[in-house]
Amino acid sequence: MTIAIGADGAGIERAAALLREGKLVAFGTETVYGLGADATNGSAVAAVFAAKGRPHFNPLICHFPDADAAFRHVLADARAECLAASLWPGPLTLVLPRRAKGGISLLAGAGLDTLAVRVPAHAAALALLRAAGVPVAAPSANRSGAVSPTSAEHVLADLSGRIEAVLDSGPSAVGLESTVLDLSGPQPFLLRPGGTPAAAIEALIGPVGRGISPEQAQSSRLLRSPGLLVSHYAPSLRVRLNASEVSSDEALLAFGQPLRGAGLVWNLSESQNVTEAAARLFAGLRWLDQEGVRLGMVRIAAMKVPAGGLGDAINDRLLHAAAPR
Repeated sequence: MTIAIGADGAGIERAAALLREGKLVAFGTETVYGLGADATNGSAVAAVFAAKGRPHFNPLICHFPDADAAFRHVLADARAECLAASLWPGPLTLVLPRRAKGGISLLAGAGLDTLAVRVPAHAAALALLRAAGVPVAAPSANRSGAVSPTSAEHVLADLSGRIEAVLDSGPSAVGLESTVLDLSGPQPFLLRPGGTPAAAIEALIGPVGRGISPEQAQSSRLLRSPGLLVSHYAPSLRVRLNASEVSSDEALLAFGQPLRGAGLVWNLSESQNVTEAAARLFAGLRWLDQEGVRLGMVRIAAMKVPAGGLGDAINDRLLHAAAPR
């Protein structure tokens, strides 16, 4: 059963403790209610996708109490610092290169080398983020494809019984998702219009492109942020799906009992738990790719993961990884 928690001091401390325990807590922001999870906890992040019924591993926006906390996990250039100084806290998400040792789960960024970060302009949300002491990944707190929620009642109507709690701070003031701006390349690109007008951004950093950049359009398969199809992380080794046998020159992405004979093995979940498998997927692909190249493996062989729930999302990501390049 999902509990509703008041957004007073005791309620915020309780919600923060639940987040640190790896539980899912919905909370209000100035834009919409977000479904929060500890962004450094891969299993908690995987549970977000399961609760929402999200069909793909799209990047999640990571929320922070201030710019300094956000920029400990991404590489901020002068443009990002200028925007943060003027427009944070506020309904603006910045997509920036992730720091190599930032600590945020690869699943939160869908395995990409970028992260979407923001500082919300909402007193209860900021208090929660400070009390939690961890980055909080939070997409909108609704079932995938449903209307975004702007009240605790909306959240409960969609997710009751699927998450631990909702921190009720009243209706969202803006009621529209944050603007998403990609600053990972030389030209800024507006990936999603939202609560911060493009004119306010351009007044600070100059002209901003719209939609997909030319570099991103070359390999447009997964989302760099909510709201846009763009490039994805693909292993340099070829990926072979639904492996039922494996050779010594292949790296094996196992699920359950590993196939015998592989030259290298990463097990998504020995117990065949799809939530654990989702949490370990991107780290496994990267490790097998790096070590496989070093050891002279010819490809990655991926064992079958059953369909349904997070299994569908895992298989979707593997299908993209195996697509011809």
